[in-house]
Amino acid sequence: MQASSDARIAALRRFNRFYTNRIGVLREGLSQSRFSLTEARVLYELANRMGSTASDLGGTLDLDAAYLSRILRGFETAGLLTRTPSPADRRQYILSMTEAGHAAFAPLDAAARQEAGALLDRLPDSDQTALLESMRRIEALLGDSPPPAWTLRQPEPGDIGWVVERHAALYAAEYGFDARFEALVAQVAGAFLAQHDPRRERCWIAERDGVRLGTVFLMRKSDEVGKLRLLIVEPSARGIGIGKGLVDACIAFAREAGYRRLTLWTNDILLAARGIYRAAGFRLVASAPHRDFGPKMLGEDWELDL
Repeated sequence: MQASSDARIAALRRFNRFYTNRIGVLREGLSQSRFSLTEARVLYELANRMGSTASDLGGTLDLDAAYLSRILRGFETAGLLTRTPSPADRRQYILSMTEAGHAAFAPLDAAARQEAGALLDRLPDSDQTALLESMRRIEALLGDSPPPAWTLRQPEPGDIGWVVERHAALYAAEYGFDARFEALVAQVAGAFLAQHDPRRERCWIAERDGVRLGTVFLMRKSDEVGKLRLLIVEPSARGIGIGKGLVDACIAFAREAGYRRLTLWTNDILLAARGIYRAAGFRLVASAPHRDFGPKMLGEDWELDL
């Protein structure tokens, strides 16, 4: 047991050394600036928080009060911040960044964004997604606050291409689907992109921190019937309600658009998706064997009366 614990501690320390080296923490000036990492972090808080006191900053950053005080005095001497007595407690001072402070912080912030972007640009989109989800997982496990919530939005340029790519890659990896499935997804997504009616058809993208996590489409089958299509959730984001949220959004919009029934076609091997459909009230109405995408499976038609 002790050997296992020692190995885990060594692995954590190895990762810490790797990551601090990768992001340049050990350099004398952060992002080629005159500021140390701690000074830059204090500047960031001053630039992005209103009405902070030294006590607030010390609590947020877990800094020794005397160390923080020296940093703030240096900033004040350099004209980067001002102090005004707090109306709530005359013993406290509100810290405000001056114009000179904002001017000093702007290139530092821009350089940090550029360096972060350069790190991400080295990776394909799928690896970026995996990296950011892993980092979010670390935050959730080690942090004191809940992880950020995911949101639904309308598609933006590039999203439909992502829908095709992720369907093809995930279904090939998880179920052995061949290129015919990618062709079908491309046909459906392309038709939506080229000629959908926004009053009766819609696509939703689920995302968190700018990372796409899932999608679903509602498309017109007839004046009274809509069709749910292309539901997918990234493996790293499963189990937190995204699939249900996408299907619920689809059902709510279908009712608003005036459809009387929703249909969908899926396959018996997609157990998680079938569970979501059943929980939402869909019922299985027909099935037939096929090998349209390689593996043998049962294609299923499901319906929901609205």
